[in-house]
Amino acid sequence: MNEMTQVNKDKLIADFKVVIADAEEILRATTGQAGEKIADLREKAQARLTTAKIKLAETEAILVDKAKAAGRAADDYVHDNPWRAVGIAAGVGLVIGLLIGRR
Repeated sequence: MNEMTQVNKDKLIADFKVVIADAEEILRATTGQAGEKIADLREKAQARLTTAKIKLAETEAILVDKAKAAGRAADDYVHDNPWRAVGIAAGVGLVIGLLIGRR
């Protein structure tokens, strides 16, 4: 998995958690509000928040599983091809060194 993609996914999950927390805070703040319409809106919002939390937990579990699978695949590759892995790492290090040296 691409490191940038993982960072974006992690940020999206963190942002989503913040939105859920803010929505829960709004629901707690409106607890004392009277009226049938407010009560209906609170119930709908609470149901949607519960669904969102479940989906977020499922998404996190899927991402963790995918990250672990990618790590296992990389580990297996390095164990099966140690010299090739060393060569690739050296090549990447050389390219990064050249790019940094140009600055």
